Amino acid sequence: MSPYVLVLYYSRYGATSQMAQLIGRGVEEIDGIDARIRTVPAVSTVCEATQESIPETGAPYADYDDLRNCAALALGSPTRYGNMAAALKYFLDGSNDLWMAGDLIDKPAGVFTSTSSLHGGQETTLTSMMLPLFHHGMILLGTPYSESALIHTREGGTPYGPSHWANTDNKQPISEHETQLCKALGRRLAQTALKLEK
Repeated sequence: MSPYVLVLYYSRYGATSQMAQLIGRGVEEIDGIDARIRTVPAVSTVCEATQESIPETGAPYADYDDLRNCAALALGSPTRYGNMAAALKYFLDGSNDLWMAGDLIDKPAGVFTSTSSLHGGQETTLTSMMLPLFHHGMILLGTPYSESALIHTREGGTPYGPSHWANTDNKQPISEHETQLCKALGRRLAQTALKLEK
């Protein structure tokens, strides 16, 4: 089985899901490694509520084996008051067995986000997703300024990872610069994972 980059995300209105697909396309540009795109279910406010094991649409739900066996990780979430969404944090909070076993140590990781306002906490959301990855001993990759889209973007894009400005109606399409930065993260994670496996 080929090594893979796990693109793990939560998306409410679709923009973060679209970014995950673009990151996956960037991964697939690199020979010898695949993209595995997975999501997590929403957290219910009703304790008794359960989700079907397979979502009606979109990417399959992740399990901890997807995370344990990945060669690299791209982690994405919309912004929730400058923080990652509860659904993604809930999934990460359940990864204690992987932490105790050291399963993610020295694996490369990157983060991505989407917000409805231009200054809606993109960078704090990205850093909030980095914190558990540091605890897992992962190697965090940002976006270097050698990516010219990072310098020229007038929408999303940060050195901490790709971002998207979806606008208050969540209908603003992902821009060309944002697209380039998503694909660049995918390529960088794939290339780094292959280098580390040698």
